[in-house]
Amino acid sequence: MNGARVELLAALGNADEVAATEVVVRVVESGVPVERVLLELVAGVQVEIGRRWQRNLWSTAQEHAATTVVERIIGVVAGRGSRAGDKGHVVLACLDGEWHAVPPRIVAEVLRLHGWRVEFLGASVPVGRLVAHLHEHGPDAVALSCTLSSSLPRADQVATACLGTGTPVLVGGLGFGVDGRWARALGLDGWAATATAAAELLEQPRWARTAPPAPRRVVDPEHAALRARRGELVDVVLAALAPFAPEAPLEDVGHLVDHLAASLYVDDPELFGSFVDWNADAQAARGVPVEASEAAMNALSWVLRDHPRALQHLGHGLRVLRMAS
Repeated sequence: MNGARVELLAALGNADEVAATEVVVRVVESGVPVERVLLELVAGVQVEIGRRWQRNLWSTAQEHAATTVVERIIGVVAGRGSRAGDKGHVVLACLDGEWHAVPPRIVAEVLRLHGWRVEFLGASVPVGRLVAHLHEHGPDAVALSCTLSSSLPRADQVATACLGTGTPVLVGGLGFGVDGRWARALGLDGWAATATAAAELLEQPRWARTAPPAPRRVVDPEHAALRARRGELVDVVLAALAPFAPEAPLEDVGHLVDHLAASLYVDDPELFGSFVDWNADAQAARGVPVEASEAAMNALSWVLRDHPRALQHLGHGLRVLRMAS
């Protein structure tokens, strides 16, 4: 499907929904299974859209327009698949504050192809509404999507609330790590790397309307301190970045602080290091020198000098940054 991939990316780069739809319909009509089209062509192209934004090859507006078209063609492709059987009812949702809806939408369509009745509640679903929905409809399982590792503390809270309704919880998304390590760190063993893996996991007997007890987590004082001081820490980072990137978006600055807090929450410096590595690549593509990130982390280290674990994680981030440069 390499030729189709090139054509589809060209159409998406121009936000040409008609051309993009023609490409995917042609591939399906050639006999390629719908599940494969969704996972290899559509999902693969969405990853490339993100990469082009990260490398500053596409603008934010271009990335948003392309993603909107992708969301529409998912429906076109899925509508051509056959659904057999009724294996049960799954509710799927993005965490509150998570707006990356394409990956879970693909998961929803693949689960439908495997015979599940799926309610996809969409992006950024408030936990209260999700829990109320579970109580009202009593699904066989709930699937939670987490794209950003900074959302892991929220993922823990939402999963715990869902388990409290007696609903088994399935989780997935890059936010849990490519190997699911941060799902396991939260005591969530229902992690799936792919949509197909999610379908296979749901077939296992332990998903038969039973949920394990919600894990009890001891409050981490350093994580709690960072959350309480978030506004102050964001201001510290903004001041440190001013000589290098005076117009740094507040949201981007918040990501640095939030990923540091999340790394403390799961007690893994690699989480913060992986964000630093990704962010360094994105910043370099936009002409922001590596010294900017170094200054930001040094400033945080000074303010958090009485927080030994935070200093350890910041130190790891600085080492990753130096290796990347």
